[in-house]
Amino acid sequence: MLSLFGTAVGAGILFLPINAGLGGFWPLVAMALLIGPMTYYSHRGLSRFVCSGSRPETDITEVVTEHFGPAGGQIITILYFLAIYPIVLIYGVGITNTVGSFLVNQLGMAPLPRWLLSGVLIAGMMLGMIAGDKSMLVVTQWLVYPLVAILIFLSLYLVPEWNLAAVRETTPVSEALPVIWLTLPVLIFSFNHSPAISQFSVALQREYGAAAPQKAGQILRNTAVMLVGFVMLFVFSCVLALSPEQLAEAKQQNLPILSYLANVHASPFISYFGPLIAFTAIVSSFFGHYLGTAEGLKGILRGFLVSDSFAATRRMDYLIAGFVFFTTWGVAILNPSILGMIETLAGPVIAAILYLMPMYAIHKVPALAPYRGAVSNVFVTVAGIVVISAIFYALV
Repeated sequence: MLSLFGTAVGAGILFLPINAGLGGFWPLVAMALLIGPMTYYSHRGLSRFVCSGSRPETDITEVVTEHFGPAGGQIITILYFLAIYPIVLIYGVGITNTVGSFLVNQLGMAPLPRWLLSGVLIAGMMLGMIAGDKSMLVVTQWLVYPLVAILIFLSLYLVPEWNLAAVRETTPVSEALPVIWLTLPVLIFSFNHSPAISQFSVALQREYGAAAPQKAGQILRNTAVMLVGFVMLFVFSCVLALSPEQLAEAKQQNLPILSYLANVHASPFISYFGPLIAFTAIVSSFFGHYLGTAEGLKGILRGFLVSDSFAATRRMDYLIAGFVFFTTWGVAILNPSILGMIETLAGPVIAAILYLMPMYAIHKVPALAPYRGAVSNVFVTVAGIVVISAIFYALV
């Protein structure tokens, strides 16, 4: 649960209050009610899909090839990679802006050259990848404990700052529905822990065998409850403590909500712990998303360019690490809008892979036939279609 929580809590939660809060209080309540079942049922569907392979311990890239053939498997593997890789790029921008703002606004230092700051920070995160998956998992688990504790404390610390005027303002349904619709891409991104689901499911198969899908469902349900409780408390607390004008300013500055709070709040606690939480959240989530990125890229290369034996070598791991480092560094230097990247790059592909692909597989793949006919399948499918339609509407 803690590992999945750490994968989900990253750039999404740090930017969700900005987008969600701009629409008013009551649309935010509706989103809080929707996102719990959306998160649980979608991730459970993806886990069931990974567990449906005929051979145990096969990851998602191998399972899609088994069920959809080499061509279909390659298409879905590419989509899986494109669903996760942009998030790694987002974290490169987020960590640079968070630390840069802290050095200038809290420590009073002169701004460092962006190319140098971003390179050092991204290289530091990449060291965990070079150390190996086990070391990374240990680091992620230890980072999650202080992250959860400080997140709860900060949410409660902001309570005296709440302005309850927003609670008394009723948003007309004609305005609330478009707000909810257009915020859903950022919402599912903020609760997304799909990059860790493949290896999570493989590990459960190794330990529980045929009972792995049931055990995964139990863990994923508890994770969804934990995420909704902690994340939405944090989102509500931030939204009620800031005005719509301040939220708009944070969006314009391309800063996480905690870095913005640190810059405008007089409290030394928020000034120093806000950026620390943002930094911890990004680092812990970066690890999980890197695993998914490396897994997807290996699957693509294995299908087109390299043999299975070379794909399993340490040299391949170093080549992938180099590719991720230099591309993430380049995007961090360019500093594109993080919310724009979430809305137009990460959101639609996540919806396709996490919401629609497992539901299609349940309908088509014989190994998943026992899961057919459930109302939750319809709910997840409709949610995925709505999210993708919101992205196209926003682009138009």
